[in-house]
Amino acid sequence: MTKDIVIMTNKFVIFGKVRLMKRNTRRPTDAELTILQVLWDRGPSTVREVYKILNSGKDVGYTTVLKVMQIMTDKALVERDESCRPQLYRPRLPREQTQRQLIKDLADRAFGGSAKRLVMQALEEKKASVSELAQIEKLLNRLERGEK
Repeated sequence: MTKDIVIMTNKFVIFGKVRLMKRNTRRPTDAELTILQVLWDRGPSTVREVYKILNSGKDVGYTTVLKVMQIMTDKALVERDESCRPQLYRPRLPREQTQRQLIKDLADRAFGGSAKRLVMQALEEKKASVSELAQIEKLLNRLERGEK
């Protein structure tokens, strides 16, 4: 009986770790997104370069930026080039792909998977310019024709 409990506990722990890993790699935190924005805009950067940019807008510590970027490496949000010193960090995924993942996650969690409800709520909350509305209309027309 003890052996069965150990096996069940091990399966639970392993399953829990797998679920945690999937969840962590799927959705970056606000701090991680801020760092990703810097890396997407600048390209491969050192921790110090990211720190200087982030510190210019608000009071943030170097070790905090370092720790968050280490966590992001563990979560596979960024890749670290260890062949050079200081090490360079780059986003693992392009900005657009990360945005698509975030939108899909938000649509699934908050809008029951409904793209219509997501878009309607977004347009009601944040007014779109005439130019943006024209682009949205163009996209909708393309999608209606079955084009990507």
